[in-house]
Amino acid sequence: MAKQVREVMTPEPPSLPLDAPLTEAARLMRDEGVGGVLVIQDGRLCGLLTDRDIVVRAVAEGRDLTGTRLAEVCSAGIVTVSPDDETGTALRLMRDSAVRRLPVVEDGRLVGIVSIGDLTSDRDESSAVH
Repeated sequence: MAKQVREVMTPEPPSLPLDAPLTEAARLMRDEGVGGVLVIQDGRLCGLLTDRDIVVRAVAEGRDLTGTRLAEVCSAGIVTVSPDDETGTALRLMRDSAVRRLPVVEDGRLVGIVSIGDLTSDRDESSAVH
């Protein structure tokens, strides 16, 4: 029987509001040991900010990192999955969208995140990706 995303997702992923400063996101990523922060407003997912976004959209552009808000540099319109979706569906979405992580949304609210590592190690316990 196929597993559902809820069985492998990380609940309560790191998130910050749209108006948080970029430096706060960078510190959260460092402290949590993650490469991305979900951007929310009133409990609803608005976007995703990755460490690469910080480098390419802020540092390389010479932005003031303290004055720049997440809303200015995060990726919007991101692909999501439901906790009830099968893990194979999540893998296909990642492949088709060329992303490594998917926010998990239920009734419009953020409930978790699933990474390619979560899904591939689940499919093959001998996988080097954990």
